[in-house]
Amino acid sequence: MAFKKDFRLLLRPYYYINLILSFSYLVAKKLPPLCTYLHPISDTQCELDAVSNDKYCYNLSLISQHFIVMVGLLLPEPTYCGPENIVYFRTASGLDEELARDKRVVWLVTFYTAWNPACANFAPVFAQLSSEFAVVGLLLPEPTYCGPENIVYFRTASGLDEELARDKRVVWLVTFYTAWNPACANFAPVFAQLSSEYSLDNLKFGKIDVGRYPDAATKYQISDSSMSRQLPSVLMFRDAKEVLRRPAPDSKGKLQRFFFSEDNVKAAFDLNNLYAECKKNPLKKKGALKDDEQKKVQ
Repeated sequence: MAFKKDFRLLLRPYYYINLILSFSYLVAKKLPPLCTYLHPISDTQCELDAVSNDKYCYNLSLISQHFIVMVGLLLPEPTYCGPENIVYFRTASGLDEELARDKRVVWLVTFYTAWNPACANFAPVFAQLSSEFAVVGLLLPEPTYCGPENIVYFRTASGLDEELARDKRVVWLVTFYTAWNPACANFAPVFAQLSSEYSLDNLKFGKIDVGRYPDAATKYQISDSSMSRQLPSVLMFRDAKEVLRRPAPDSKGKLQRFFFSEDNVKAAFDLNNLYAECKKNPLKKKGALKDDEQKKVQ
């Protein structure tokens, strides 16, 4: 299929006229009747030389050059004229600002020059891809979780610490993530669904973006680099202290890989038993606590 497509391109006027002009010099030099007619004075002009001082060849080259220019104007090289969905950046700072505006957006950026032939050949391919993927993204967007969630979003490490210390009877499951990491994006609907299913007054779910708030990553020793294997990380807190995390290092300090599926998370944190335990021992309001204390005193 690719060969047929390339062959059809050669049948366009721009290409076959240039091919004719390319062979015109050889025909003029090697065809005896034509060469003799063009060079009646000397017979040696009909031989191909490495360096030729033939005045006719010089004139013929000038005529050919002018003719090629005319052909280029009248029959320009075929270019891609279809739709495109491309943002053109003028400065590196403009690109950086656009990348930082929404870190959830995935960008494909081409760095090119106008004079490079390879860049010129790739331009219609990139334009067509931008159009096709944009249309697919609009008509067939990636499926996302649209169900309920019960998640507290923290903005700083101190905010998380304050919430943990507010009531130490509450068990917290907190996800440390970044918006640009694919594994974090894939885990987001799983965590949202778990929060909706298992959330209680004394069993809560939280998230903190360590890309925006690196102080949390530093405090809880989670790497937020592009090569990090700790994204996402889920930590369990009891009595305002960390008791379990995934992924976790082994006895030798090597980080163990963890696949963040719904079943794996349930098994790793024993969510079913934890839910049953928390539901069996609900939080009592302050008034109820005072009444219990008074009964004990009596």
